[in-house]
Amino acid sequence: MHAPTTPLGTMTPAKITLYRVLQGPGASKHVWSPFVNKLETRLRLAGVPYRLAEGSMRQAPRGKIPYISLDLNPDSVTGTGSENCTGTGTGTGAGGEMLGDTSLITKRLCAEGVMADLNKGLSGRERAVDCAVRALLEERLVFFLTRERWIDNYTTMRAGALSALPWLMQFIVGNLAYANVKRTLYGQGTGRYTDDEVRDMKREAWESLDALLSDARTKKGLGGADREGPFWVLGREEPTEADATVYGFVVASLICPAAPETQKMVRSFPVLVDYARRIHARYFSDYDLWEDEV
Repeated sequence: MHAPTTPLGTMTPAKITLYRVLQGPGASKHVWSPFVNKLETRLRLAGVPYRLAEGSMRQAPRGKIPYISLDLNPDSVTGTGSENCTGTGTGTGAGGEMLGDTSLITKRLCAEGVMADLNKGLSGRERAVDCAVRALLEERLVFFLTRERWIDNYTTMRAGALSALPWLMQFIVGNLAYANVKRTLYGQGTGRYTDDEVRDMKREAWESLDALLSDARTKKGLGGADREGPFWVLGREEPTEADATVYGFVVASLICPAAPETQKMVRSFPVLVDYARRIHARYFSDYDLWEDEV
């Protein structure tokens, strides 16, 4: 059970199992998927305890990882301990309802009172900026990352993403994944761009995010006793929904060797790395920190 970093207060108690790729028994580290990292960050920002289990796309409610099982009537919910649950993701998964899609999971947990809506109280303009940041990453940059990983660096991606499979199955499943990704990207549009065009659009996205975070860090001041504390996307005292997404994508980009161009690009923006490092220090001190150099 991963313990909450903030008190649960009066929130509804729940038993949550998060299904992802563990990358080794009891592995305490982030994974290559920005959406897995996003969901874990969202739970930790809210101080909601959860367990980890090995996920399966075949058994995921929407055919994608991550997903969760949610039990709103647990016999007991505690916020102590640190072991991972190594379930298979079958059935109701730890006796709860299976839920997929990170954004829909977040909305459901907020609706059930399991965690608070981080965007409650935002102005209309702030909500628009928060939504735009999430869309920039989850609905635009993600396709550039997918192309770089599964098309440009296919062998490295296959070896990492399918490491749990025997080599022959890696080859078969990998070829199917490659063909599916290539077809999807062409239909979506990213597959029709040249390498230089994709590179320019990736840099534009990261530059825009870096500018926003640089402004937020300046507003924060980072002085006094909290000089090592996090700063947030909107420059507020508390995080918003966009912070879970941004942290998830930045960390995934820093640790994934199947996207070396993006990794180098992100590392060229010190504010992006500083943003992630500060959140890691406060909310993921039990997880391995990425290496400073590629």
